[in-house]
Amino acid sequence: MTIDASRGAEAPPELVQLLTPEGERVQHPDYDIDLTPEEVRSLYRDLVLVRRVDLEAVALQRQGELGIWASLLGQEAAQIGSGRALTDADMAFPTYREHGVAWCRDVDPVKLLGLFRGVNHGGWDPKEHNFHLYTIVIGSQTLHAVGYAMGIQRDDADAATIVYFGDGATSQGDVNESFIWASVFNAPIVFFCQNNQWAISEPLEKQTRIPLYRRASGFGFPGVRVDGNDVFACLAVTRQALKNAREGQGPMLIEAFTYRMGAHTTTDDPTRYRVASELEAWKLKDPIERVKAYLFKNELADQEFLDAVEAEADQLGADLRRRCLALPDPEPTAIFEHVYAEPHALIDEERAQFAAYLEGFER
Repeated sequence: MTIDASRGAEAPPELVQLLTPEGERVQHPDYDIDLTPEEVRSLYRDLVLVRRVDLEAVALQRQGELGIWASLLGQEAAQIGSGRALTDADMAFPTYREHGVAWCRDVDPVKLLGLFRGVNHGGWDPKEHNFHLYTIVIGSQTLHAVGYAMGIQRDDADAATIVYFGDGATSQGDVNESFIWASVFNAPIVFFCQNNQWAISEPLEKQTRIPLYRRASGFGFPGVRVDGNDVFACLAVTRQALKNAREGQGPMLIEAFTYRMGAHTTTDDPTRYRVASELEAWKLKDPIERVKAYLFKNELADQEFLDAVEAEADQLGADLRRRCLALPDPEPTAIFEHVYAEPHALIDEERAQFAAYLEGFER
């Protein structure tokens, strides 16, 4: 048994990796992928632009323009890799941190900011993007996703469902119940766990005594651990898992072994519970830098390309800030809209009471 002295925990088992932190391409006997130079450059662009969206959102929150923000810093490869594996017909169920998957589903980033700014009701149409609304209640989206997958199964549709959650959510009853339902009904679903090592301030060893992907076997379906900072591996593994699900092979658990380089949310101070050396070690596995190294080593991109992507990121950040600050405040009574599909007597009564309350402040 190998021990990680910095954490006092067993070192992670073998994981699927196709691109090393140094940018070297490696093979795996069960998973591989053949990417064109243009596809690699496109993945790099995705990673850079999504990180810029995230950094801009953090800055906006620090300046009081957002109520809160959940950063994806360090988890870009897990989200872009899995997100780009989806077909148009597949349905994704996120938590509140899947900004990269939202990007892959063509959700305008300013709609994400509107949610955290408190000026919209989720911000996008799930049917239009096949990307469900963000879910704050930890793990509850896994049950929603399994139900949706069972519907796909009964419609005999050529589609699958993917649901995202973190390592901390695996301790929730909803997640384990969703595993049971998915297994028993052989639902076409991929459970995608982004194991970023910390459930807010609780380390992984307080969540489980075995690697998370191995839990799947106890429910009767396969699990695999993938290098969550390797966009090639995340794409290859997720693409295969979704294909298997569409073909009737049932659910699969993917554990993307990654690291949350930022705070849990902007209300959190990670320096109070984790050491700086741990963060520095994971910075050497940065998902963007390894793709950049691969591009250079294989002469697939030059400095002009990298500069163009950075310029696009700067423009995206500036545009995002401008549009965020221009978002109008909603009417106070708009909170009662979209609660039910049809008129509801209790909602009507509460709306009238709230409107009367607001009128008391008018002069």
